[in-house]
This record gives sequence, structure tokens and C-alpha cells, in this order.
Amino acid sequence: MIDRMREVFTAIQAWIFEAAVQPVMFSLGLMAYAEDAYEGLGMAMVGVIEIAVLVALFKPLEAWRPVEQWAEKRAVRTDVIYTWLNRLGVLPLAIFLLLVIPVNELEIWLRMHGIVRPNIEDVMPWIERNSIGAFLIYLLLLDFVEYWVHRGQHQLNWWWALHSLHHSQRQMTFWADDRNHLLDDVITSAAVAVAALIIGVPSGQFFLIIIAGRMIESLSHANARVSFGWLGERLLVSPKFHRAHHAIGVGHEGAYRGCNFAVLFPLWDIVFRTANFQSAYEPTGIRDQLQGRDYGIGFWRQQWLGLVRLKASFRGAS
Repeated sequence: MIDRMREVFTAIQAWIFEAAVQPVMFSLGLMAYAEDAYEGLGMAMVGVIEIAVLVALFKPLEAWRPVEQWAEKRAVRTDVIYTWLNRLGVLPLAIFLLLVIPVNELEIWLRMHGIVRPNIEDVMPWIERNSIGAFLIYLLLLDFVEYWVHRGQHQLNWWWALHSLHHSQRQMTFWADDRNHLLDDVITSAAVAVAALIIGVPSGQFFLIIIAGRMIESLSHANARVSFGWLGERLLVSPKFHRAHHAIGVGHEGAYRGCNFAVLFPLWDIVFRTANFQSAYEPTGIRDQLQGRDYGIGFWRQQWLGLVRLKASFRGAS
């Protein structure tokens, strides 16, 4: 069944490429990049399928048990734009592939000087023989990296100036997962890609990890009264657990400037004492929005205001 689905996908990919993409590339003299374009088309097609699955699964979930209901949803419509840009784009994988060469060159240099960097296969040799086990280990390790990246986004003022756009959504839905400043996306994607290369994640595994992670993150942002129970809440980030991270005051203030930073696994919040399992379904947003601070409604204004906040942060202003 899976092989048949793969054959159908490949056939559709080839047809679209030959009928629409290749003629344009030929006319522009870009056929030298045909292979890259073909792979990019495949990733864009996966993004379309991913969005279709999100809508099919999470829209009914939000309709079934919504936390909030709104008459005006303009802010949500902007988040839809972010989702399409992110899921059709190839930013995480593109940065991963761009960094492969310099990281390999660095490894050669280190070996020439008698330095061998640790590799996950050296520590866990069974990974090479167990693809599912390897996938889960890589997923757990990259989630550890993302936990600390997320802590940095909250605790470094210049980074919060960008990341606060994500938290400024007062109407949080499953579309809000990709609501990020573009510069913030570049920085976080680069950090995760470097970590993936250091521990030796194969490019195919990395692509699957990105997809799996994005699906779970979309669920965690859903406007739904959904809890996984006492044990489940401690195994996988749920909409209830992550809503506390977006709650006004709770999610971006205090000793750690927030709580529930884990992207996929609450384990890291438990270990580093940033977990909050007590918070109910609080309103989302940032406290200064209540005093009238504008984070923008439309895509371009949100991006511009993020740069304005970034500039102010370097001057010591908030």
C-alpha cells in the first residue's frame, strides 16, 4: 500500500514538473538547477498534503471543543498565510543541506588535527540497525535542542523582540504554529540544522522529523479543550500544556520568562523545572497588548514591527 502511494506521488510529481516547472526553468536558462527544483517540488507537494491533513483533523477538533469562539477572525487568516509559506517552503531542509558541506569540511579539519567529534552511532551502535529506534532517538535529541533554543527566544531580549510575534496571537488556533518572524525562523532553523548535522542525522530522517514535529506542534496550538490525562500530559505536549506557554503573564514572565518551553516532549520542562501542569485554559497573548501595544494584524506589518522591536532591543528599550 505504501509503495503504491509512493508510486502515485512520484508520478504526479513528474507530471507537474514536466508540464509546469521544467518549461519555465528552460525559458529562464535555469536547467542547471532542475534536480533541485524537482526535489523542491516534491517537498512542496508534501506540504500541501500536510495542510490538508491539518484541516481534516484539527478543524473538527476545534469545532468540537473550542476554548474560545470569535466573530472576527482576521488575525487567524494571517496565520493561515504563515502556514502556507512555511509548509510549502523548504527553509529547515534547505539550511540543513547548505550546512552539510561546511560541517563536513570542519570534520575533515578536526580529523587532520587528531580530533574526532562524537557521533551518535558511536555511542549507540544499534541505531544503524534499527531505523525506527534511530528516528525516535534523533527526535528526542533535536527536541532537547529546540527546548534550549526556545528558552533563548524568551530570555535574550533581542530574540524575544522577534519571537514575541508568535506569542502576540490573541486568537490561537492550530494555524498559529507557523506564526513567526522570518528572521526568527532562519535563526531557529539554522540552530536545529547544525545540531542535526553534528549528531549525524541523515537528510531523509531529518525531513521526516521536521514533518512529524510540525504536525504535533500544530495540534499543541489548537483552540481545543484537549488534555492527554495525567500521564499523557507528561509524555507529549498537548493543547492544554502548550496553552499555558501562550497564556498572558504565565507564558512569558517569571524567573524563567515563561514555562512549558518543550516543543514535543514535556520531559525537558520536567527535568529543568519549567513545567506548569496547573494552569487552566487562560487567554493567550502578551501583557503589554492589554496596554495597547501593537504587534500588527497583517503579515507585512507584523514583520516590520518585529524589526522595529529588534532595533529597540539593541538600544536597551523593550
